[in-house]
Amino acid sequence: MALFVPQQLPLPSDPEHSIALADAIANWASELGGRTLVLTTTRKAAQRIAHRLRWQVARGGCDTLDVLDESMHARPRLLERFRAASAPSGVETETHQASVLVASMAFWEGVDLAGDVLQLLVIDKLPFPPPDDPVMEARSTRLSSKGLDPFIHGLLAEAEQALKQGIGRLIRSANDRGVAVIGDKRLLIREYGLRLLASLPPHRQLMDDTDMMAELATLRLTRASTRDPKTS
Repeated sequence: MALFVPQQLPLPSDPEHSIALADAIANWASELGGRTLVLTTTRKAAQRIAHRLRWQVARGGCDTLDVLDESMHARPRLLERFRAASAPSGVETETHQASVLVASMAFWEGVDLAGDVLQLLVIDKLPFPPPDDPVMEARSTRLSSKGLDPFIHGLLAEAEQALKQGIGRLIRSANDRGVAVIGDKRLLIREYGLRLLASLPPHRQLMDDTDMMAELATLRLTRASTRDPKTS
């Protein structure tokens, strides 16, 4: 697994975060030829990213992509369409259009897309639970009564577990290869980011967008050469 944290993106609190991330995803997915799963922490973010991706496709701002989202089908049908988009030869055809699936928290676990079906996983931001969630408020109160820090032992612990579950969609076997993107630069600029990074599976870190595009190009090239004897 390679990991990329794009530092040029706005912070998740910025209203333009989802739009900027969607524009980057359009470029990445075009370079890779689909095989991209975008996981968001809210349905609103999923809707904004899917809408922006379709806008980019319609205006010719990226290669033609089939943008799938939760408003279209139930989860089994969406996953079936996404798997079908991976042509056996590794070359997209009229019946195997490059696909991007945008989904919210229901897809963070229990989704198995092994092999080259999924090679780019994008998580929009660190999955901290809402601080005003009644369950988290009650848990924070209990932690405080025990002399424990509600952020470290509550919110951060929850985010760490959710992040590991989300990242786990990418590498399902020893032979799987791919790139995980976390569109939240707090992972690099906040002190707690070190703990979250340490919780992830072994990975190489990509430093900038040039590294990212080169990694995606390599994935696409090696995928085609290993599957299609004509390209060997």
